[in-house]
Amino acid sequence: MTRFTLTFLSIFILQFTIAQSQKISGFFEKNIPDELKTESCFDKNLSEESVGETMKKLSAQPHSLGSRGSKANAEYILNQFKSWGWDAKIETFHVLFPTPKTRFLEMTSPTTYKAVLKEPALKEDPTSGQSGQLPTYNAYSADGDVTGELVFVNYGLPDDYKVLDQMGISVKGKIVIAKYGRSWRGTKPKVAQEHGAIGCIIYSDPIDDGYFAGDVYPKGPFKNEYGVQRGSVMDMVIYPGDPLTPGIGATEDAKRLDRLKAPNLLKIPVLPISYHDAKPLLEALDGPLAPRSWHGGLPFAYHIGPGKTKVHLKVAFNWNLVPCYDVIAKMQGSTYPDEWVIRGNHQDAWVNGADDPVSGLSALMEEAKSIGELKKNGWQPERTLVYCAWDGEEPALLGSTEWVEEHEKELQQKAVVYVNSDNNERGFFLQKVRMRLNLLWMKLPKRLPIQKRV
Repeated sequence: MTRFTLTFLSIFILQFTIAQSQKISGFFEKNIPDELKTESCFDKNLSEESVGETMKKLSAQPHSLGSRGSKANAEYILNQFKSWGWDAKIETFHVLFPTPKTRFLEMTSPTTYKAVLKEPALKEDPTSGQSGQLPTYNAYSADGDVTGELVFVNYGLPDDYKVLDQMGISVKGKIVIAKYGRSWRGTKPKVAQEHGAIGCIIYSDPIDDGYFAGDVYPKGPFKNEYGVQRGSVMDMVIYPGDPLTPGIGATEDAKRLDRLKAPNLLKIPVLPISYHDAKPLLEALDGPLAPRSWHGGLPFAYHIGPGKTKVHLKVAFNWNLVPCYDVIAKMQGSTYPDEWVIRGNHQDAWVNGADDPVSGLSALMEEAKSIGELKKNGWQPERTLVYCAWDGEEPALLGSTEWVEEHEKELQQKAVVYVNSDNNERGFFLQKVRMRLNLLWMKLPKRLPIQKRV
């Protein structure tokens, strides 16, 4: 092939690429120039520095569900939306959210060890010692005070129990210890409960989230020996949202179930621990050697038990109804006002939440600010935009679920698409978008309206 041919081919490919880039799915060709101009203006309004400042503001203090920080952040987000020209309000629901009043774990045999159950403050992280932070726990664990033989169940999944069955090992009447990973955390105590266990301990093994994976915090992103994964263990497969108001919005006067009869709440106590606290428990186990694939990153052979190793687990919770603040901002559509394009990201966190959810929420707010600037200069969306900052996502998709349940009929008629984000993994505005198959889509018609060409 000659140099002339190569040059001609390169020009042809470039021209073809430019031509293709001028085509946008869903738009008539005559409308594409205006759309590209609008998108260019939208992009110019975005500021990386602004996103960074928002992240610092919203992650400056702990803001778990029901906390003062949560309310303060919701009010700040509300005022920002209003300043950008959105019709915004806070919708408040009242949801069940347990916080711990007792957390205790002790090995009583063959030696004694009392678990630390605390993440120490780090000089490299000024937020790590702030007051108002939730301690390490699993929300929606049952209250419980149990003592029993300890059994290691690998990741605590159904296939792991099949291996135990083949080995003739039962967990009935015993306390299990499982590694985080390979599934959602709530699966582990649920399966343990189904097999007759009286308690469940979950820990992060260094082979998955620790020094085997890479440098640990604060040098790297992986858990140090005291790091613990907080999280919910509600059985959301049954239903998400407030466990006491299934199918209806958790308004102040809503009819509520008896907590002990809620079908998506566990009956056994559950506690997450660090691998610092897990090490002496696992090291003390005797019984059969664990299968090779079950071994983790701690410096000893992993045994399954049961046997001489016994532990005492005690947890108790404040089972309070707390306010859940959803910030809902709307911008009326000019042509199809009854077709809603919904955009959401949660605003609550277990602690300060700089990554999850604030990195994603800051990008969402920057989008809303840019759209507000477009509106000030005469642009208006053809469909109504609904931007949502959900509260209570971490415990059980509470804020989004309750909002959907409260507005079910209107959403069935008007919602055409929902785009959810959670956090930014890397890069400017490169979001980890997670399309949730949650109650919103269960409640909406199976065939959403086909979007019109514009």
